[in-house]
Amino acid sequence: MFTYILEALLGYFLGALSFSIILTKAHYKKDVREAGSGNAGATNVARVFGLKIGAATLLCDIVKLVVPMLIGLHFNSRLGMAVAGIAGIIGHCFPVYFNFRGGKGVSVAAAIAIFIDWRVTLIALSVFIIVAAITKIVSISSIFAVTAIAVLTIVFKLDTPSIVLGVSTAVIVIFMHRENIVRLIHGEEKKFKAKK
Repeated sequence: MFTYILEALLGYFLGALSFSIILTKAHYKKDVREAGSGNAGATNVARVFGLKIGAATLLCDIVKLVVPMLIGLHFNSRLGMAVAGIAGIIGHCFPVYFNFRGGKGVSVAAAIAIFIDWRVTLIALSVFIIVAAITKIVSISSIFAVTAIAVLTIVFKLDTPSIVLGVSTAVIVIFMHRENIVRLIHGEEKKFKAKK
């Protein structure tokens, strides 16, 4: 039990490192939450400051969750990995370091998919790319992708920790996109366009 608690704490506090805020403040002396959509995520960073720093944010967000999930996997197998992953995405969305105003969990969901199963990763990524190509809207692409992660863990009959992790990830990400869903319903959601 002690190791699970440590994995959860490590996952949360590493997940709470909002690199969208850290990188934009370091390079531009600005808080990304005060521009664009107001979201502390890689998409908004790309929209406001450009694709290069947006990609850097995405990479850092993935790596920050890889570390605790690897540790969880090492000490407590798939269950430890799931504990660290769920705590990590909660930390990303509600970071203690930044007044609990974080991202929407999409970038860290990518890291989680990698740990769940390579087939889940490839299919979810394909879903994201196809929906994004058709709609040009990142929010709906993200919702479809995380839904695919949850469904595929069940379809592929993966282990229980992976199913719980996949479903939890989808629920959290969709919850964080609740305002986007309202705008999508009303046809008010903006299409993605990165700053050059």
